[in-house]
Amino acid sequence: MSLSRRRFLGWIGAAGAAAGSTAGKSAYAGGNKHFEGYPESFGVLHDISRCVGCRNCEAACRQVNDLPVPDRPFTDLAVLDQERRTTEKAYTVVNKYAFSGRAAPTFRKIQCNHCLEPACASACFVKALQKTPTGAVTYDPSVCVGCRYCMIACPFGIPAYEYHEVLTPRIMKCTMCYPRISQGQLPGCVEACPMEALTWGKREDLIKLARERIRQHPGRYVDHIYGETEMGGTSWLYISSIPFSEIGMREDLGVTPAPELTSGALAAVPIVAGLWPVLLVGIYAISKRKEIIFQQELEAVKEAAHSRPKEVSDV
Repeated sequence: MSLSRRRFLGWIGAAGAAAGSTAGKSAYAGGNKHFEGYPESFGVLHDISRCVGCRNCEAACRQVNDLPVPDRPFTDLAVLDQERRTTEKAYTVVNKYAFSGRAAPTFRKIQCNHCLEPACASACFVKALQKTPTGAVTYDPSVCVGCRYCMIACPFGIPAYEYHEVLTPRIMKCTMCYPRISQGQLPGCVEACPMEALTWGKREDLIKLARERIRQHPGRYVDHIYGETEMGGTSWLYISSIPFSEIGMREDLGVTPAPELTSGALAAVPIVAGLWPVLLVGIYAISKRKEIIFQQELEAVKEAAHSRPKEVSDV
C-alpha cells in the first residue's frame, strides 16, 4: 500500500479545518486589529535635565515589582559607567552620557514607553499584551505562547524574555505599575524620584507642562517633546537639554503608529499559527502511515518465510 497525494491532502484539509475552528477564535494580529489609544489616559514626563543618576527609580521598581536583587547594590553608581538595557530582571535602568566640554554628565531613565498604539500588542496574536485605558501596556503570561514577536516588533527594544526559565518563560517589561495606578497610587519610580525628574499625570496635561517648560526656558531645553508623535505617540514623554540622538534615543522612527507599518506582515501571523498544527498533523500522519506499511510488509515477509516448504537434503 502507498500513500497517495490525494489522501495526504485530505488529511491536511481535515486538520486545517480543525485548527482553523480554534485558532480563528483567539488568534489575530495587526493585520485586522490594532489599538488607537485612549484620550484620557495617563503617562509620565521624564525631564532628563533634572535626573542626577541616583538610581532610586531602579530600586523602587525592583521593590514594587518583586524583582530579583541585583548583584551590585543600587547605591553603587559605578554601574552607570557601562551602557545598559532593560532585562527580565530589571524593568528600568538609568544610563549616563558624558560629553566633552560639559562639566556634568546627562542621565536618562529607560523603560517601556507604553505606546498609544503598541507594536508589541499588534504583534501578539493571542492578546497577551494589551493597551489599557490607564495608558499602561500590560502583559498576561497565562495566554502567552512564547513566540517573542513582541520583542521583534518593539521599535525601542524593550521586552525581555526569561530564557533561563525552561518550563514557564515569560515576557518581562515595565507595566507602568498597573496594579498601583489602578488603585490611585503613583508608579514606584515616580514616587521615589527625589529630583522630580518624573511627573505623573494625564498625558494631555503632561504635554502642556512640557511645552510650558520649554517656553519658559528656551536655552535649557531642546524644542521637542519626545514621545508626543514618535511612532504615533507614547505615554512616556521626554524633554531634554541634550539632543535626543546624542543620548541613545532613536530619531528615525517617524510619526506613523507601528501597527500601520507592520499590519501587512503581521496579518499572516494567525495563518502561520493555524497552519503550524496542520503541518505537524500532516507529518505525524505520514510517519504513522509509513510505520503501518512497514509493519504490514514485515508481517508479510514473516508469513512467506513460514509458509515456504523446507528443503530436504539428499542422503
